[in-house]
Amino acid sequence: MAGATLSAPTTANGAAAAQATQQPTSFTGKLVIIIPYTFLLVFFLVPFFIVFKISLSQVAIAMPPYTPALDFSGGISGVFSQLKELSFDNYVFLTEDPLYFNAYVTSVIVAGISTLLTLLVGYPIAYGMSRAPATLRPTLLMLVILPFWTSFLIRVYAWIGILKPEGLLNQLLLSTGIISEPLIILNTYTAIFIGIVYSYLPFMVLPLYSALEKMDYSLIEAAQDLGCPPITAFWKITFPLSLPGVLAGCLLVFIPAVGEFVIPDLLGGSQTLMIGRTLWNEFNANRDWPVSSAVAVLLLLVLIIPIVIFQHAQARAQEQGR
Repeated sequence: MAGATLSAPTTANGAAAAQATQQPTSFTGKLVIIIPYTFLLVFFLVPFFIVFKISLSQVAIAMPPYTPALDFSGGISGVFSQLKELSFDNYVFLTEDPLYFNAYVTSVIVAGISTLLTLLVGYPIAYGMSRAPATLRPTLLMLVILPFWTSFLIRVYAWIGILKPEGLLNQLLLSTGIISEPLIILNTYTAIFIGIVYSYLPFMVLPLYSALEKMDYSLIEAAQDLGCPPITAFWKITFPLSLPGVLAGCLLVFIPAVGEFVIPDLLGGSQTLMIGRTLWNEFNANRDWPVSSAVAVLLLLVLIIPIVIFQHAQARAQEQGR
């Protein structure tokens, strides 16, 4: 009887202690969720709403160079009256002018080819890093990250000195007798591909290395023991297991490459038609902020498509893993 009397307070104290420890844990869990969503709200949704708001405006000779749309100073009634007067003329204009459509298509094609080339270059590098001795991997990883220690703009300017007709590449090829006259590489799409592959290669290598480094290579040895050729083992075992890294790397390269401005402008020349350069011209040269904002909104919608596809593929992979 006394034992039962003693156990009741002990149980109550234990429940109170467990409840006290759960409260900070639940608060911490909520805080971990709130922080990234607050970050997205402040630095993504609010700027996007501002850009979308400008895209519904009309160009004007003023500062800023557009007529305000959705002005909240007039209260709720004023906002409702403005909603009835909103115009999507800027988006209609983008469909009527082939310049913007061609810029979108060219940007997507250039980004797609650059992503494929980056994958072809980065996959062997990541595979070699994952198979290297464990003591050597941190050094190789540092060498991949090392270009980030130098300014992106300086690295692009360095490629101008390499690719121009009297640059280092042509001097080397001419001195070895491989070519008889300088190659015209600068101010072409070839130079753009070289610049994008070089600049975004670490973004491809790092997720590939993360996926390949976790792979169980005893599966390859088992397949080879069963008579599977190395190439077949790679395509049936290694590559499928590295697909999450491939998809992540392709997204990290493709998305910024679509809207790239510096590389096409410096390496591709003035004749390059890409959406990043078109945006810059509309904002700075033409001072047409509403149209350029509409271009930016449509560009964002175009870039959301591969992200949705990637999330859908990840969800399917997780379901199959279960």
